[in-house]
Amino acid sequence: MRRDAPLLWHEATRSYLVSRYEDVERVFKDKAGEFTTENYDWQIEPVHGRTILQLSGREHAVRRALVAPAFRGGDLRDTFLPVIERNSRELIDGFRHSGSVDLVADYATRFPVNVIADMLGLDKSDYERFHGWYTAVIAFLGNLSGDQDVAQAGERTRVEFAEYMLPIIRERREKPGDDLLSRLCTAEVDGVRMSDEDVKAFCSLLLAAGGETTDKAIAGIFANLLTHPEQLEAVRADRSLIARAFAETLRHTPPVHMIMRQSASEVELSGGTIPAGATVTCLIGSANRDEERYRDPDTFDIFREDLSATNAFSAAADHLAFALGRHFCVGALLARAEVETGVGQLLDAMPDLRLADGFVPVEHGVFTRGPQSLPVRFTPVSG
Repeated sequence: MRRDAPLLWHEATRSYLVSRYEDVERVFKDKAGEFTTENYDWQIEPVHGRTILQLSGREHAVRRALVAPAFRGGDLRDTFLPVIERNSRELIDGFRHSGSVDLVADYATRFPVNVIADMLGLDKSDYERFHGWYTAVIAFLGNLSGDQDVAQAGERTRVEFAEYMLPIIRERREKPGDDLLSRLCTAEVDGVRMSDEDVKAFCSLLLAAGGETTDKAIAGIFANLLTHPEQLEAVRADRSLIARAFAETLRHTPPVHMIMRQSASEVELSGGTIPAGATVTCLIGSANRDEERYRDPDTFDIFREDLSATNAFSAAADHLAFALGRHFCVGALLARAEVETGVGQLLDAMPDLRLADGFVPVEHGVFTRGPQSLPVRFTPVSG
């Protein structure tokens, strides 16, 4: 597709597929104002309500300024790093003496959701409900075939999540604490505060986007390292390489494989012209494997010289897994903190980590993608 049809009309999704790195980068950076997120009106509003992703211009800038501080260096390090470390340790304590674990079921799917619930000051004992909700939301987003049961389950989630969250939001407005939810309720920029619906929609987005993606990223890192034992040993010996392993995983096996935009006007890209008002599906997995951009793109190599780990978690990233431009993932630094903490603690707890005999990791999914299971064995560390 990249070689012969870099711009392809895809009847099933009623969208133009864009597969080359240079084109996906251009759509995301959108320096000329050619692409909007108006398609999120039908893509995500039915499950989340109206979110920051759909806003543009001043409205987007103000909302982003309200939520972004919690996800930046100082606040993240001082307030939330202890939360991340504690939640990772609690999960690992559940299996560190067992000698075997499924890293997806027993760790990766639980860790980011527990962190987000803890950050928001929600009851972690509601984990099963949170996990059920975000699974339904992700299924809705990836429902390219239009399955009615999946669509209805996603829409039901919006109602259930609102019934759960709105009373808690009203309570925090009256008695704010030092949690993220209280901050979102009381934050003010240029005289603007978030409404109850704004806060609820952002929490819904945070749970789904922050849960599913970090879950898949952690599973992906271990699947990649376990199938490249020499790179696993390098990371074990030098933990500063975890950032490189994360960056290369985001390139090689990104958790999110497609992001849609809408053309604001007629746009020329490689291979043809997109009419105004069309849905454009950016194929991140393809763009991140573009041979015009990366040497040996199908090879997992944490030491590759054409990918920088230094800016991999900023809007200057040279992979496309977090998008780019004004809608660059607000949670990128949170994801990095979770991954670096989690991978480090897991390596400490499992010094001779290896895949279960005969197990070969397999990725599943279209919209989001990653291993559904990752059974491993290890010799428990005493103490």
